Amino acid sequence: MLSDTHPKIQQMLIEHYRTMTAKQKLECVTELNHAVQKLALSRILKKYGPISEYEQKLRLAALWLDRETMIKVFNWDPLKEGY
Repeated sequence: MLSDTHPKIQQMLIEHYRTMTAKQKLECVTELNHAVQKLALSRILKKYGPISEYEQKLRLAALWLDRETMIKVFNWDPLKEGY
């Protein structure tokens, strides 16, 4: 499972996950998704500097959505505009 985690700790994690409710698991996933989005946005801002909130959202969406969807829905081509 996690190669850098001691087997005893890994077992403790598994046991903890088994005791969590579905709501608790979903909350953890939501928090992790927000953390990943914050990291991605940080990289985008470092690369492109100060950009509008709308452009931030487009560039962030381009990391998760395929090119065809970005063009069709947002008229934004990640290959031309960059990620």
